[in-house]
Amino acid sequence: MDEDQIILEGENGEKLIFYVLEQTRIAGKSYLLVTDSRDEDAEAFILRDDSGDTDLESVYVFVEDDAEFEAVSGIFEGMLDE
Repeated sequence: MDEDQIILEGENGEKLIFYVLEQTRIAGKSYLLVTDSRDEDAEAFILRDDSGDTDLESVYVFVEDDAEFEAVSGIFEGMLDE
């Protein structure tokens, strides 16, 4: 596994591979900007780490709230422009 790659388990138990483009921390939460492939036409997603203090592994969820998505995507956009 590449260090810029994460593997999540889908709803049906299938492996979902994502490639990490950027990461940031906002208000105590960690966020990842990921794509589903390394192609130019890859789809991008924002994942939030919802791990608890006792979790041994990170627990990532897709950011679906529109306000949260817009705020975090704006930060990632600025990071990518630099």
